[in-house]
Amino acid sequence: MHSSFIQLLNEKRLARESVAVVTELDGGEKVLLTAEEARNHPLSEELGRRFLSGKSGVVETEQGQVFLQLYLPSPRIVVVGAVHISQHLYPMAQSCGYDVSIVDPRTAFATPERFADVALHADWPEEIWSQLGVDAYTALVALTHDPKIDDYALKAALVAGCFYVGALGSRKTHAKRVARLLENGVSEDALSTIHSPIGLDIGSSSPAEIAVAIMGEIIAELRTGSA
Repeated sequence: MHSSFIQLLNEKRLARESVAVVTELDGGEKVLLTAEEARNHPLSEELGRRFLSGKSGVVETEQGQVFLQLYLPSPRIVVVGAVHISQHLYPMAQSCGYDVSIVDPRTAFATPERFADVALHADWPEEIWSQLGVDAYTALVALTHDPKIDDYALKAALVAGCFYVGALGSRKTHAKRVARLLENGVSEDALSTIHSPIGLDIGSSSPAEIAVAIMGEIIAELRTGSA
């Protein structure tokens, strides 16, 4: 691999762009493609599936074997709300390979005793947002039930194009949330992408079960876009 090729690959990875290296195994060309560029490639359908799964592998084509090597950013979860659900969610997410940050300005909740071995920010979301690295490979989970805390994060996550945005609350609570965010300049199309009530509909009731439902919905959205 030429040094210029490796440099470009490293630049893309540092910028948290998902890329694929397409190599013809008969000694042919090697091409680096972003997810956007892959849509116009002859193997666009196969590349599309692999950009979702993150799995590399060999495919057979009429011209011979081609190796598809995927480089995807590690997914992140930003949890707004240091609540009981969060205590169950963050270790589960970490075991699934997600980088996790907990954000909550309420210092009685956001304590190292309750949240060990995780990035914990006892700050308002607007104060810490620029440091969280929120992007298209980030999931935003809003759990405080407090508009003063949740609303900023929800709007900012939608603007950033997070692959998943979810918020705790009943349908009535969410309707009020939508009305507030509409008044705050968020479009109806963007608001329609918020997952609320949050989590897969599995009849969960305890904080641990709700955390399982949330994690399942996040994984489904990342890997299939079908949550």
